[in-house]
Amino acid sequence: MASRRNDIENPPEQKQQQQQPPPEDAEKAKKKASFVTRTLWTFIMIGGFITLLLLGHVYMIMLVMLCQTLVYREVTALFSLKRKDVGEGNSRGRDPWSKTLNWYFFAVTNYFLYGESIIYYFKHVVFSNAQLTPFATNHRFVSFTLYLIGFVGFVLSLKRGYLKQQFGLFCWVHMTLLLIVVSSHFIVNNILEGLIWFWVPASLVICNDVFAYVWGITLGRTPLIALSPKKTVEGFVGAFFSTIIFGLLWGTYFMRFDYMICPMRDLGVTAWSGQLQCTPNPVFVWRDWLMPAPLSVFLSTLLGHQVTTIPYAPYQFHLLVLSCFASLVAPFGGFFASGFKRAFDIKDFGHSIPGHGGMTDRMDCQYVFVINLDFRSC
Repeated sequence: MASRRNDIENPPEQKQQQQQPPPEDAEKAKKKASFVTRTLWTFIMIGGFITLLLLGHVYMIMLVMLCQTLVYREVTALFSLKRKDVGEGNSRGRDPWSKTLNWYFFAVTNYFLYGESIIYYFKHVVFSNAQLTPFATNHRFVSFTLYLIGFVGFVLSLKRGYLKQQFGLFCWVHMTLLLIVVSSHFIVNNILEGLIWFWVPASLVICNDVFAYVWGITLGRTPLIALSPKKTVEGFVGAFFSTIIFGLLWGTYFMRFDYMICPMRDLGVTAWSGQLQCTPNPVFVWRDWLMPAPLSVFLSTLLGHQVTTIPYAPYQFHLLVLSCFASLVAPFGGFFASGFKRAFDIKDFGHSIPGHGGMTDRMDCQYVFVINLDFRSC
């Protein structure tokens, strides 16, 4: 009887409500799980990146191509073709050739750009092989022909009711190819010139992002830009000076290693093989700057011993410029991506990386940075 009385006084629905945790506790648990997932995958990405760096140039190039493929997929997926002359229930109609042509232009662009890199950096192999010589001598003509095939295919796929969307997608794809695939081509060229031209700039962008967060939560009071309400002026300025100091120390350390500064000429080289040796690029050679006499006297008196020269490497001037660029310009890639997501009313570009969103969410600043870094003329 007591049990039945309890059931009457406390129905099963009320018991379930009593057993459910309060909304505040559920929100805290959700944030904690998200933080754990994000942290775990952060270490996985860092560990994987360093492992591929040690395995050699080829693996880094494969990583770049994987990232560009994921970013291209996420960005082009935002543009969906909808018929203008159908009802709301059928508004999800798609041009059946749109996705095929997207990836066709992606493949042709990669064929042209990476073919150019292969011919330039491995000409000693390409032109000494009778089977590869036709590929090198006719590469640009073949690339142009392939593009024309795609262009003709696009024109033939045009359909009434899809025209505005199809031409919009055509422009969208070409802008994405310019910003993503061409940028990735520059990254690959930098890797082939020496891993340090990829490793250090990528590290500077990550470092600036971390320092901006640290300074922001510590001293941040003044909003920086409306597109990213959490960004502060204090975090931006603090990250600028922190990144300059970090860049000079970080880059100066890694310029000591032939594995980092030598251009790639052998695909089988790894960090453990010890086979990568070269005459260092002049920017990595240490020099002595002869100080003016008043400065020499002042420093000699201050330090208690004779000081007439200061050692330096021209690469340190590169580091100074790269650090300033990573601090002042690269963050606007993130702001651009924030505005982009607001325009499409999305939180993340995708779900490629658990806890981090899409690959585009992690690479936005990197692409804006490296598109200006083609160091083949160094």
